[in-house]
Amino acid sequence: MSNPTPPVGPGLPETQTMVSDTVTAPAPHRQGKHKQAKGGKPASLWTDAWYDLRRRPMFILSVVIILILLVMSFWPQLFTSVDPFNARTCDLSTARQGPSAGHLFGRDNLGCDVYARTIYGARNSIVIGVLTTIITTLVGGLFGIIAGYKSGMVDSVSSRLTEVFFAIPPILGALLIAATFRGRANSILLVIIALAVLGWPMTYRIMRAAVITAKSQDFVVAARALGAGAGRIMFRHLLPNSVAPVIVVATINLGGFIAAEAALSFLGVGVLSPDISWGLMIADARDRFLEAPLPLIFPAVFLCVTVLAFIMMGDAVRDALDPKLR
Repeated sequence: MSNPTPPVGPGLPETQTMVSDTVTAPAPHRQGKHKQAKGGKPASLWTDAWYDLRRRPMFILSVVIILILLVMSFWPQLFTSVDPFNARTCDLSTARQGPSAGHLFGRDNLGCDVYARTIYGARNSIVIGVLTTIITTLVGGLFGIIAGYKSGMVDSVSSRLTEVFFAIPPILGALLIAATFRGRANSILLVIIALAVLGWPMTYRIMRAAVITAKSQDFVVAARALGAGAGRIMFRHLLPNSVAPVIVVATINLGGFIAAEAALSFLGVGVLSPDISWGLMIADARDRFLEAPLPLIFPAVFLCVTVLAFIMMGDAVRDALDPKLR
C-alpha cells in the first residue's frame, strides 16, 4: 500500500510545489514553473510568481513605463534643462504658443514651458500615490490581520468602523477633509492624509478575509499547539500567507490614488501653486482648452499612461499569484 500524499497548504510557501512520487507530474507546458529554486529547495509562491511575471509582456511593459516615470520624478533634470519654478522662464508674450524646437509641448496660459512643467509634475503625483498606498497598506493590513485573527468583539467593532468609512464617497470625503484643513498644512501632505483616511478600509477587508481563511490551516493549528503566541502566529505564519492579495490591491490602488490626487487638484483643494502636479496643470488649462488644447492634453496623457501602467502591473501580479487565473 503506497504512502499517502502529504497535505499541501494553499498559502504555505514551503509547500507550494512539493510533489511526491505518487503524484502525477504536471502538464508539459507547466513543468518549467515547478523547478526547484537554487540550493535544491522547493520553489515558493513568490518564486513561481516571479517566473510567471517575467514572461508576461503586459508586466514588462508596465514596469518599463513605471521605471521611466520614477526616474523622471527624482531626476527631472535628465529630461529638461528648463526650471519651471523660475519665473524668468515664463514669458507672457508667448502665452499659448504651439510646440516648437525649444518647447516641445508649447507654452501654457502664463507663457511657461508645458513640457518642463509636465516632467516636474510627475514627482508630486507619484509621491502622493506611493505614500498614500504605503499608509493605507500598513494601517489597513495591521487592523485586518488583528481583526481576522482575534475575531469576536474586536472583529465586530472594527468591521462596523470600516462600514462607516465605506459609506462615505471617496472623492467627496477627501474633498471635505482637504477643504476643511486647507491652509493649515502643506497641500501635498494634506492630500495624502485625506486619501489615506478614506483608503485603508479596502486593504483592511482584503487582509481580514485572507487571515480568516488562513488561520484554519494546519500550520496555524500546529503553531498554536506548540505554544506560539498571538504575535508570532500573526506576523510569522499568517502574514506571509495572507499578504499576496494585499499586494495586488495596493498596486492597483496606487494608480487610483494618483488619479484621485489629480481630481482634487482639478477641484482646487489638492496640490496648490507654486507646487506642480498634473491635476493642477489640467485645472489651469481648462478655461482656454478650445483656444489652446495642448497644455491640457499633454499632462492628461501622462496621467492616463501612469494610472494605466500601475493597473496593468496590478493585473499581471494578480494573475501570477492566483493559480486559478494561470
